[in-house]
Amino acid sequence: MDRDKAELRWGIEQRLEFIEFRLFWEGHVNRIDVMQQFGVSVNQASSDLNRYIALAPDNMVYDKSARTYVRGSDFDCKFRPPDAAHYLSQLRLVADDVLEREDCWIPDLPPYASAPTPVRGVDPVTLRAVVGAIRRSEATEVKYQSLSSPEPRWRWIAPHAIAFDGFRWHTRAFCLTDECFKDFLLSRILGIRGSRESETSADEDRDWHSEVTLEVGPHPDLSETQAKVIALDYGMRGGKAKIKVRRALLYYALRRLGLDTDPDARRPQDQQIVLLNRDQISQTAQGIMQ
Repeated sequence: MDRDKAELRWGIEQRLEFIEFRLFWEGHVNRIDVMQQFGVSVNQASSDLNRYIALAPDNMVYDKSARTYVRGSDFDCKFRPPDAAHYLSQLRLVADDVLEREDCWIPDLPPYASAPTPVRGVDPVTLRAVVGAIRRSEATEVKYQSLSSPEPRWRWIAPHAIAFDGFRWHTRAFCLTDECFKDFLLSRILGIRGSRESETSADEDRDWHSEVTLEVGPHPDLSETQAKVIALDYGMRGGKAKIKVRRALLYYALRRLGLDTDPDARRPQDQQIVLLNRDQISQTAQGIMQ
């Protein structure tokens, strides 16, 4: 099977993954599904279905009454393991108008809503310039509005990565003004002028290239039943879950999980989880701040 997959061209493999996706999530697939999704001919769609049957004969059978292929009783994914996060991300991307409806592999989207998030005004020209500087290992001069300064200032930065804190997009960069690696919000970059070769290597950003592990568990004041529910929510094993995060993003991760304050400051039902290795993480956070 692995050898057969390795010999597939990318376009064919994409269509076979699509067939498998539909079988797993919808329970059925037919030629018209493949034709509409990829714009291929009847013959090509039939060939793809036959090819999939040859690779995974137990995964689908033809239902003559429904005139479609249905998921086999011994179905086993061959191309990509079932991923709930991948399915749910498609829902979100379509709802946020990031992914076009026709590009989504889910035929009938279930009703979906999410808590509103303020729009972050990242200018596409700014993003293009930052990404270009990253790719070319260049420093670029940006007009940046920080909270500590009443007026925006021009400064040279050498960006090497893009980061998301759960709400806002940043670029991780070496600041030539402050002579250290920092996070710069893309929405606060008001202008860009000039670029030059960077003399700083991204490899020197130790906080970006190292990770810390957050160990979280149910709040100790929850009832036994409540603690079991929280353990299910976070996929805990043995009463705890381990979450890896880059040191550079530790502050944002703690804030997003509500672990940046004293757990006794909120009701257990609101706090729900606590940091089990708080002392270790606190020392790490202090080291980053210094």
